Amino acid sequence: MQKKYIFAASAALVVLIAGAVTYKVSAENNNGIAAVVNGEQITVAEVKEAYEQNPQLKAQVKFEDFYNHALDVMVNSKLALQAATAANIQASPEYQKQLAEIQGELARQVYLEQQVNARVTDEEVKKIYDDYVANFKSEKEVKAKHILVDTQDLAQEIIAKLEKKEASFNDLALQYSKDQPDLGYFTAEAMVPEFSAAAFALEKGAFSKEPVKTQFGYHVILVEDVRDSKPLAFEDVEPQIRNNLSQQAVAQIVQDLNDNAQVEKYDLKGKKIEIAKPENKPAEAAK
Repeated sequence: MQKKYIFAASAALVVLIAGAVTYKVSAENNNGIAAVVNGEQITVAEVKEAYEQNPQLKAQVKFEDFYNHALDVMVNSKLALQAATAANIQASPEYQKQLAEIQGELARQVYLEQQVNARVTDEEVKKIYDDYVANFKSEKEVKAKHILVDTQDLAQEIIAKLEKKEASFNDLALQYSKDQPDLGYFTAEAMVPEFSAAAFALEKGAFSKEPVKTQFGYHVILVEDVRDSKPLAFEDVEPQIRNNLSQQAVAQIVQDLNDNAQVEKYDLKGKKIEIAKPENKPAEAAK
């Protein structure tokens, strides 16, 4: 329930931005004050901060377009807070209940973040990457495009046009293909066998002289490049490695908390649920 209140303002901003129109910021010439609500100021810097904290929105909307609508949301939010304070909402049981829930969730989140950060170090991430590089097995891969159509006759017609140089592969793909043409680099295992067999039999710059039939239809394939695969760069895989290690760390933290706690569980009939205890570690068993 509490998340509804935490993220309400952010959600409202995103919705309002959909209808944004260009607005030139003139409030910067007013000592940085964007609005005054019953004597309380909202600054341009506060609006700017809300904008900077949303990279996804920044990529789509200029600050000038964001400003006017965001300011409306912030003014309305300030008015609602003032009204809530005047009504002494903070003293109500419902407020105190939700505040306790929010504080509890925040405490859990900060605790787990601290524990994960202590366990998932830069050194551990680099070690995982170095192991990946050391065990990497290079494979042949091709970069290809294809034109996918429903009939063999149409595929043969397209091949004939390519052979006569009546049109480029890209133009024919745009005209006929029912799938996006560019497949990028891929290994043989990444595609269905019939497609891979045809693609890997072609030399760089060559296109298939016969239609290639698969479960998807008939393909005309153009191979743009052939190379040996290489390990991905560290910066490309670091986020995935860190995310995997973080998930493992959270699971271990929760397991450790359970192992070192006294927990009793009961089913819906009130019968105690037997909890399997982890096997003792050799060092512990020797004590």
